[in-house]
Amino acid sequence: MTAISAADIDTAVRALRPRLGDRLLLPDDGGFDGARKVWNAAVSRRPALIARCRDTAEVGAAVRAARDAGLPLSVRAGGHDWAGRALRDGGLVIDLTGMRGATVDPAGRTVTVQGGATADDLLAATAPHGLVTATGVVRSVGLAGLTTAGGYGPLIGRFGLALDNLLGADVVLADGSTVTAGPDGDPELWWALRGGGGNFGVVTDLRFRLHDLPTVLAGMLLFPFAEAGAVLAGYAEIVADAPDELTVMTGFLPGPDGPMTFLCPFWSGADLAAGERAIARLRALGHPFVDQVGAMPYVAALGMFDANIVEGNHYLLRSRWLPSVSLAAADALTAAVAAISSPFSTLIVNRFHGAAARIDPAATAFANRVPHQVVEVIAVYPPTDAADRHRAWADSVVAALDPVSLPGAYPNLLGPDDDARARDSFAGNLDRLLAAKRRYDPDNAFSAIPALVD
Repeated sequence: MTAISAADIDTAVRALRPRLGDRLLLPDDGGFDGARKVWNAAVSRRPALIARCRDTAEVGAAVRAARDAGLPLSVRAGGHDWAGRALRDGGLVIDLTGMRGATVDPAGRTVTVQGGATADDLLAATAPHGLVTATGVVRSVGLAGLTTAGGYGPLIGRFGLALDNLLGADVVLADGSTVTAGPDGDPELWWALRGGGGNFGVVTDLRFRLHDLPTVLAGMLLFPFAEAGAVLAGYAEIVADAPDELTVMTGFLPGPDGPMTFLCPFWSGADLAAGERAIARLRALGHPFVDQVGAMPYVAALGMFDANIVEGNHYLLRSRWLPSVSLAAADALTAAVAAISSPFSTLIVNRFHGAAARIDPAATAFANRVPHQVVEVIAVYPPTDAADRHRAWADSVVAALDPVSLPGAYPNLLGPDDDARARDSFAGNLDRLLAAKRRYDPDNAFSAIPALVD
């Protein structure tokens, strides 16, 4: 890429200032530093311009301005990507944080959200109707980034990935034009969006299928670290034949006296008594010193991990797919926690099963449809710490898991140096995805998943 000049930036400013006014932020403007912050304080990039858009037309104007000025382009929606790909040094950021509306059609069981909406925004609109859709496990995560790359979450067994519930999307392409992707409108783009990430355009509206779910049985079971072996072994046995209604996360969370082993069940079935019996099996795996499982609204259940996201901390993630939590995998995870580099770091294991595993791998760009576990290695440390030892710890965890891991990994969690593994994750869908990239974004304006920059 050629060097960015002041004249290039001025070209973009002249194109956008009349339209955006003071919502076009330059480095010397008040609010610029706040607008370039994301949840991971380790990310400190300095774009040339931030365009705080309010609608699809403004997004189209921003894309055209970046193209005409030759500026690198990035998109900030929820801002939850740990690697900070929402921001590019010297580039133009399309900021969707002002586009968070959600409109519910209760009769049609659908909801339409804007591109900057989070799970919290969606559920605030749907919960009064007793309706939900598949989301991630944290309320503050943006739906566009979550959905376009996958969308693991507590309802995956019953309702599938977030992307399996996507009915259509409005997308601003690299030339600034807008298309509606869906089964009846540009089905190829719709296919690519469901797993290919934000590599094809700016998603400004998403329409989701909704499901009746007024209550879930959910909560946290915390066990002593010394019981990790028994808990993980029992977990592996229970989830191997769990019904769709039961999705369970496990792993290790920080505690006041050191790491704690956790189980986090979500029962989404109507028969809460059956859910209680399933959760009783989980309780019996050890001696939980915290038992917060109970009936609650789905949105309340998503608040369980909020306390683990502390503004100002630095985060570094690694990820692997496992066919199961085998004895070897459990031993590797437990040993990793025993050698943890920070008292704030976590290991989380999410289950992929049920409805999500019954989709044809070729039906969406997301290719890994066999039951599996996704491991999140989350190194968390204060900004006063050097990153080296925390990076070394995270790398050692995935290295220990590699002998028992599947090819690829969840692209939403992979870093910019994991292109080969990201490509492996698309398996037989890779060539079709790269062809879609050449069709919709031949100049590689969008690079949310670097591996798909053809």
